[in-house]
Amino acid sequence: MFDAVEKVLSNGIKLITIKKDTQIAALHVGIKMGSIYESLQEKGISHFIEHMLFKGTKSRSNETLNEDLENLGGEYNAYTENTSTVYSITSLGEELEKSIELLSDMVLNSKFDEHEIEKERKVILSEIKAGNDDIEQFSFRKINEIAFKNSPLKYDICGSEKTVNSFTRKDLLEFYHNYYVPNNCVISVVSSYEHEYVLNLILKYFKSWEYKKFEKRKIQPENNLPCIKTSYRRDIEQNSIVFLYTICGLNKKEELALRILNHKLGESPNSILFRKLREEKGFTYDIYTDLDLTENIKTIYIYTAVSEENIDNTINIILKCIQDIKDEKITFDDKSIDIMKKSLKTAVVFTLEDSTDIGNYVLTQCIEGQSIFKFNEDMKEIENIKNTTIYEVARKVFNDPTIYILKKHK
Repeated sequence: MFDAVEKVLSNGIKLITIKKDTQIAALHVGIKMGSIYESLQEKGISHFIEHMLFKGTKSRSNETLNEDLENLGGEYNAYTENTSTVYSITSLGEELEKSIELLSDMVLNSKFDEHEIEKERKVILSEIKAGNDDIEQFSFRKINEIAFKNSPLKYDICGSEKTVNSFTRKDLLEFYHNYYVPNNCVISVVSSYEHEYVLNLILKYFKSWEYKKFEKRKIQPENNLPCIKTSYRRDIEQNSIVFLYTICGLNKKEELALRILNHKLGESPNSILFRKLREEKGFTYDIYTDLDLTENIKTIYIYTAVSEENIDNTINIILKCIQDIKDEKITFDDKSIDIMKKSLKTAVVFTLEDSTDIGNYVLTQCIEGQSIFKFNEDMKEIENIKNTTIYEVARKVFNDPTIYILKKHK
């Protein structure tokens, strides 16, 4: 469904070039290092380094670098996740070479100026505080702390005030030099240019980057601890409820069935939980599920916010909806399954229509060690998913949740 070429360069960079009829060029550079691979003392260091790459290089000051990025006239961004750190530029096709030159300078030549480190430390501490002020973010952070004993998912991607305050320039540089290596990097480029032309641009600006051996921490998956915990805050108007289930031992077909089930349970604007809690009961404005099937993550959350008098009823309704699915009282007939399949296909097509989305998708697939054409396999396999598989998956996954309640302190 798109014209793609994958190559591994001599220094270990994995490059995916996609030729598309578009006037836009989308460049993504991903480092396969995120928060779950950090030690306890390093929590937040991947995110800190992400910030520092915008703070100047050996040939560009902070101001010059950001002016050059702004002068592209497009969009530039970065994010740190559990398993990766990604930098991206979307611009007019004619700006592709300049975009590659800029990102290569950032990734290869960032200087980690001591003064800029101290300024950015304050920015990140403010970001952590802002996350604490955001009830939704705070609730997800708290349930992860509660649900796991040893899993790295227990810790926030941004780190803590303690770890962020502890990082020295030496710490940042050591981590950067250890993991910002070409054989730990994936680059995707979506443009109208020929594959060979894009390859030569990447070689021009990234070829000097030298291969280096490295080792990442091994991740031991951990099931959530079943429990219900409540905490209190004075500065909130509504009370939040979060459910967490970890997902272990599903095969690929079962994971696909879970994606269909997740859409119907809470992802769709007309989901089971939306209809029950908002449309029928009027308990909540916002109710949704969040499914992550990334290797070493594999979680599903249910989130909502309600008034205090509706907390117990809301929890009971969520549990009853799940039990009714497991008991096959909620029917997944051919028509409803077909609608869910169509929704997943539509999501794929939306991705394929947008250059930035395609670039991010193929980058993520490569970082996770998956085929960039996996959606083709999924779209074929999805036709074989029956309601019996959906019910079986519900009975496997939706057991022994961690439930976190954040209540307004009276």
